[in-house]
Amino acid sequence: MTWRCTLVMMAAACGAPRPAQHPQAQDAPLSLAADHRMIAVPAGQFVAGSTPEERQAAYDDHAHSAGSDLARLERWFDREADRHPETLPAYRIDLMPVTQAQYAEFVAAGGAQPLVVDEAAWTAQGFGHDFATEVARFVWVDGRPPSGREDHPVVLVTWQDADRYCTWRGDLAGERRRLPSALEFEKAARGDGGIAYPWGNLFEPERLNSAVQGPRDTMPAGSFVAGASPYGALDMAGNVAQWTSTAADGGDDEVIVKGSAWPDFAGLGRGAAWQARARAARHVILGFRCAAEAS
Repeated sequence: MTWRCTLVMMAAACGAPRPAQHPQAQDAPLSLAADHRMIAVPAGQFVAGSTPEERQAAYDDHAHSAGSDLARLERWFDREADRHPETLPAYRIDLMPVTQAQYAEFVAAGGAQPLVVDEAAWTAQGFGHDFATEVARFVWVDGRPPSGREDHPVVLVTWQDADRYCTWRGDLAGERRRLPSALEFEKAARGDGGIAYPWGNLFEPERLNSAVQGPRDTMPAGSFVAGASPYGALDMAGNVAQWTSTAADGGDDEVIVKGSAWPDFAGLGRGAAWQARARAARHVILGFRCAAEAS
């Protein structure tokens, strides 16, 4: 890959990131390759939400795997909609989350600044992860992703970063790209029949990158083929949680995040599960993928 450092420096010097005015396809081969691998999800009805029994089982699984009943005490899963039918038009969604190298093409094109956060900025967000041991390894250096992580899902992206990347990739492809809605993510994750996890109704730690059986770190996107959803999408649970386009109940400042991440335990990562995050949040557990209308 060619790193266009001059453009990165220009973007940083000019303050707020600006989308590239004339994107060049030859400068973004990895992003376009991902675009060509988007998965088609057909129009129709699917089962969304969860039953009280599913939520209670998720609480039990989380407590057993985490050694703590924090999820139940804080009622994490109580916010889920009751099981019900939903109908969506046909759409497409990325096979895997956007990787560090794919996002770096966007940065090199002048669309965003390198993903950097210092300890003070991290602490100010109020997240529990220790900066030195769990955050610093994800910070970009010299305008580039951390060495050896190029094929891992990109993290430390705000909602706006993710939204702008999808728009930029759509400009490259000549068609609109966007973040998926929460319902689009859920259908792609669990199929039509409403299975709890992408692979079935039981938590199986060998099918995803989680705190139960993972390295306590991100892994290359798509590492767990056995965790594929009924439509074939990968990393719909585990590795990184992902931004959607759907505002959370608390208002437009927060949006729904779906999936689960490398430090999460059982119960999270179910299709019905979700959490709310501020659009400006930069987190080491949070990435994204793009969606599109049906072709």
